Amino acid sequence: MSAELSLSEIEAVLTDTREWLERAVIGLNLCPFAKAVYASDRIRYCVSAAEDEEALLDDLARELSTLDATPDRVFDTTLLIHPRVLADFAQYNAFLDEADRKVESLGLLGEIQIASFHPHYQFAGTAHDDIGNFTNRSPFPMLHLLREASVARAVAAIPDATAIFDRNIETLRRLGHDGWRRMFPRA
Repeated sequence: MSAELSLSEIEAVLTDTREWLERAVIGLNLCPFAKAVYASDRIRYCVSAAEDEEALLDDLARELSTLDATPDRVFDTTLLIHPRVLADFAQYNAFLDEADRKVESLGLLGEIQIASFHPHYQFAGTAHDDIGNFTNRSPFPMLHLLREASVARAVAAIPDATAIFDRNIETLRRLGHDGWRRMFPRA
C-alpha cells in the first residue's frame, strides 16, 4: 500500500538525505567513491511512498529495472529512500533477503547489488550506540542500488580498498557521538 507523499515531505526527505551525503558520506570520506557521482549529479533519488513491504518491493523492482536500463553516464546509482516503511531495524534487516531475491528474480544478480542504510543500523555483535554503526546510519531507511561494474572500477582505482571499513570505524571513533551530534543536531 502506498499513499502519496506531499511535495514538502519529498523535499524534506531529499534535503536531509543530501545533507547526510555531503556531511557524512562525502565529508568524512566514508565512501571514497561517492564524491565523483555526487559531483557529476549521477545519483538518482527515489523517495518511496510505500507503507508496506509489498509496495516497497514493487518500487524496488521498478528502480532496479530503471537503473539497469539507464546508461551510467545519466545516473550511476540509485538511492531508494523509504521513510514510511521498515522503520524498525530488525524488520529492515530481514527485508534485505527479500530485496536480494528481487535482484535475482529480475536477472540482475552480478549486475546490481544493494547496500543498506538505516537510522538505527547496527552491525552484528555491536551495541546499539557503538559509533561504528554510524557508518551505515542514514536519516531514513534506504536501499542503495549499485552497478557492480561501477563498484569494481571504483575498488580497482582505490589502493587498499579493503581497508575502507576499518578506516571508517576509526574516523567515527575520533569524531565520537558528540561530533556526530554537532554535524546532525536534528538527528
